[in-house]
Parts: sequence; structure tokens; C-alpha cells
Amino acid sequence: MKQPLKIAIVGPAHPYRGGLASIMETMAREFQQRGHEVKITTFTLQYPQLLFPGKSQTVDTPAPQDLSIERAVSTVNPITWWRVGQRLRRSRPDIVLMKYWTPFMAPCFGTIARLARKNRHTKVICQIDNVEPHEHHLTDRMFNRYYLRSVDGFIYMSEQVHGELKGYTSAPALFSPHPMFEHFGERVERTEACQRLGIDPTQRYALFFGLIRDYKGLDTLLEAWAKFRRKGHKLLIAGEFYASRDKYIELIKSLGIEDEIVLHDHFIPDGEVRNYFSAADCVVLPYKTATQSGVTQIAYNFRTPIIVTNVGGLSEIVPDGRVGYVAESSPEGVLSALERIYEGDTLEQFCEAMTQERKRFSWAAMCDRIEELHTML
Repeated sequence: MKQPLKIAIVGPAHPYRGGLASIMETMAREFQQRGHEVKITTFTLQYPQLLFPGKSQTVDTPAPQDLSIERAVSTVNPITWWRVGQRLRRSRPDIVLMKYWTPFMAPCFGTIARLARKNRHTKVICQIDNVEPHEHHLTDRMFNRYYLRSVDGFIYMSEQVHGELKGYTSAPALFSPHPMFEHFGERVERTEACQRLGIDPTQRYALFFGLIRDYKGLDTLLEAWAKFRRKGHKLLIAGEFYASRDKYIELIKSLGIEDEIVLHDHFIPDGEVRNYFSAADCVVLPYKTATQSGVTQIAYNFRTPIIVTNVGGLSEIVPDGRVGYVAESSPEGVLSALERIYEGDTLEQFCEAMTQERKRFSWAAMCDRIEELHTML
């Protein structure tokens, strides 16, 4: 029988919103179910409001009662980094588990990791989303170097990230695909989902879902949709703008597709996510750059067929022609995928195949790899 571990998670968690917080909380629950002791340290301040493009960083729902979450880290206050790092050094957890997705977090996380490791017992393990960010800044390489070289081992979710990681560190790294998001619940009947969203159930919907940033290629999808133009089909865009809203609204107008677009441009709370994926025929990720995406793993949960572009690690997650299509990152490529996915019974076949493919993406497998990595360190 394995000895229970003492695990300290440092990163996003309640009251912070979004997929990153959900990931850390879900892993904490999985580890607790295995008998490990888990405590989460999250932020008092994650991003200064000046650097945050959205309307709110937090939710007002009650904190989960089954998790130990403490707000103690401000990313702009080095005193909090020192306090948390020193506390971890003294408390000697077996693992400090961190999530890394942007170099902005490097000074804070790198300092905490360095201090925690000084007890020569604690191992810092990072579940890494990105090495090189989608939106670049002059300090990226310097910040990446500071953090990545403070980590004992990594769990990566795409080969692109692994390749980039090798440019900074030779620390051990294991692959585990992005797990499926299960906490959003089960599919609801399509007509009911449409009614909940206030959209016409007699129409067919392709879905663009998630925070709207320029690298996610919404402009590519809009240009493809202007050529797709099929009666009874609409493009449902659900997510908060983190890029210029006016630019996309002007593009929609210039393409003459205002009547074919349903725009829900706000942050989608967890309780509403299933309505979008249940109402949609397919979800489209027309990204210009990517490593992996949590949106694909939401789609797997609801067995909603997927169109992705051939960038980053997306094609590793979406087998072309089995659960969706891998398209070239261009309006013509996305258009071709849209036309093919609506042919015959393609959608039904993809939906059935997702039932089998989704078995690859479990939280148990991710946590197994973290435990395996710990034994190697």
C-alpha cells in the first residue's frame, strides 16, 4: 500500500473563476480520494485590474466545503511570496504542485518554489499548459528561465510544450493528456438547452466557445462562415471578449452575416456550460496558435463533435475523421471542415466515436502520472 502524501497545491482556485481553478480543485479532490492530505494556496490578487481584460476575476458562489483553500498569494507583492515559500519550507509537503500558463506568474511561483525546496525534502511538480505564451512580451524568456529552473519535474499535455520545455531545463517530464472536464454535468435534451439559452431550437448551431482572444482565430471562423452560409444554420459565439469587441463586430457587419450570428459575449458560468454544448451540433476551434485547449475536453464530456485547426497539440487530442476534423488554419480550411461535418450522418458517427475516445482523458490518469513523477525525483 502506498504511503499517503502531503500535497500543497499553489495556483488558481475558488473564488477565482475559469478552467484553471476547476483543474486544480478537481486534482485536489482526486488526491484526497486516494487518501492524500491536500491543501490549496490561492491568490489574494491574481492579476492587477490594469492587466486583466475581463470584467471580473472571481465568482460569488460559496467556497467548496470539501477542500482546504487559503488565499495568501498576491502576484504583485513579493512579501507574500516569501511568506508562503517559507511556510512551505517549514511544513515540508512531499509535493508542491503548481499550474503554469503564463510568464507573468514566474516571479511569484519561482520564488515560492525556490524557498519551498530549501528543506531538501519537498519536490516541486508543475502541470504546464504553455511555455511560450500566445501573446509575447520582452520579459518572457527571462521569466520562463527563472520559474522553469526552479521546478523538479513537469507534467506536459502536448509535444509542442515538451519541445519548448527542453530549451529551458532538463528536469524529468512526463506526458499526460488534458483530462476531460466532468464537473459541468451531463448533456441536456437539445430543445431544452436551446430554450434555456433563449435561442431558436429549429435552427442548427456551430459553437465557438471560450474567452475571445485574437490568437483563437474567431476572425478566421467568421470569414469561413460568410462562405458557408447554409439556410437554417447559425454560428453561436459564447464567451467574454479579451480582445477588441468592436473589431469583431465590424467584421461581422462587413461580411454581411449579422443575421447568422448569435452572440453571447459574456463569461459563461459553470452552470450554463452544458446548455451551449448540448444545443450545438459541433464546436469549432479555429486557433492560429495553440498548445492544447480545455474546450476540446469540455466537448468530449458532452460528446459534441469538434473541428480544430492543425496547430500546436490540437491534432493530438482530436483524431481527424473520427471525432471531428483537423483543418488548415485558414478560412478555406475551416470552411471545408464545416461542409464535411454537416454531410450525411457524419455528426452522429463522430458523437458515437467520442464515447470511446473520451476514456483516454481521466483525472485518475493525470494524478497517476504526478505520483509516478514524484517517485522518479
